[in-house]
Amino acid sequence: MTTSPIPRHSVVIVGGGQAGLSLSHGLKAQGIEHVVFEKHRALHAWSTQRWDNFCLVTPNWQCALPGHPYAGDDPHGFMKKPQIIEYLAAFKASVDAPLREGVAVQQVRPAPGGFLVRSSAGECFAEQVVVASGGYHTPIVPRLAERLPASIRQIHSADYRNADQLPPGKVLVVGSGQSGAQIAEDLHLAGRQVVLAVGDAPRCARFYRGRDVVDWLADMQYYDMPVTQHPLREGVRDNTNHYVTGRDGGRDIDLRRFALEGMDLFGVLQGLDADGDTLRFAPRLAEVLDQADRTYNGINASIDKFIAERGIDAPEGSVYEPVWQPAAERATLSLTESGITAVVWCIGFAPDFGWLDAPVFNGRGHPVHNRGVTAVPGLYFLGLPWLHTWGSGRFSGVARDAAYLAERIAQRRSALGAGGPAREKPTELQLQAALA
Repeated sequence: MTTSPIPRHSVVIVGGGQAGLSLSHGLKAQGIEHVVFEKHRALHAWSTQRWDNFCLVTPNWQCALPGHPYAGDDPHGFMKKPQIIEYLAAFKASVDAPLREGVAVQQVRPAPGGFLVRSSAGECFAEQVVVASGGYHTPIVPRLAERLPASIRQIHSADYRNADQLPPGKVLVVGSGQSGAQIAEDLHLAGRQVVLAVGDAPRCARFYRGRDVVDWLADMQYYDMPVTQHPLREGVRDNTNHYVTGRDGGRDIDLRRFALEGMDLFGVLQGLDADGDTLRFAPRLAEVLDQADRTYNGINASIDKFIAERGIDAPEGSVYEPVWQPAAERATLSLTESGITAVVWCIGFAPDFGWLDAPVFNGRGHPVHNRGVTAVPGLYFLGLPWLHTWGSGRFSGVARDAAYLAERIAQRRSALGAGGPAREKPTELQLQAALA
């Protein structure tokens, strides 16, 4: 049993990314003592899980972290990886959070008056806990990867940096969400032969009727819509992000045009035959391309309606017409005959909240909350996609969510009294017993 006094904190924040630091900014403004535990280095994902040519897909003006809005000379441009890292480093310095880097949280569980937190640095007590570690923890790689020939180089999108790290030959990119589409483009522009297993991701235009689509949607207040008002409600959290790019000043990603230029498109990857060589795909390539285009045209149509209703002077609208159609659906591909030597898995990440021992998860292991507030008093989430709005997991919306939770945390402290009334404050003996 632990015999030394257990350190106590008003708030423990788990995760030192933009969400955790944004909340630290809010708690400092409220004068609330807290600590931020980060198992790596603060904001590490932006430098360790992005490829060399990575750039934002949202315009720079949407970088609005608390107290640190974008202040450069290109608000409608798209910061590249070095600029993003510089922006975030300045944000970290401005917040000056009580940060404990290299401290991995191993368990959080309710205790009398709050929570016990076990970490690689020891145990502590927290009156309130905020999980700000995001939802992208474990790279998803299907089990069929284990059966691919050892000669094929396999990496996840989290580890992709550039075309040169892959051996000569064709590259199979699996998945066409934001990462998959952009990595396929990166390889394509580098002169590599790409086979793309297209998923169900939607797409949108970069520019339409004289402006960035993001600018139009901001004017239409789409980014202010709470999840409770979205037609899909919480179901929108499962949606794949639209693919588009900010590369070279921003443009559409049109997979059909890539096909005209030599990229080989297939449907969703479904499996590998017993021969260990034949890949199987869902024969739905035309269907998924058509659906992506319907979304593209649907977003543009909503912009057309907004312009017409307000009498806005803007260039004429248009409807996207396919520039390429698959000649036939192909359900199989031989690795050997096609010359594929590498695979880049771009099918996302799975959340891992196994260290959080609290009844706040649904049957799929996803946290249940209302704007980050769970049913367990004093336990919160921050930085998840669509936690409250579209921008909740992005630079554009996390400040609003962090300010809201900082206020809720302050209200709870006030309701319990400064530090909590005697019946709420656990004794050292109670905490030692809970740790036993």
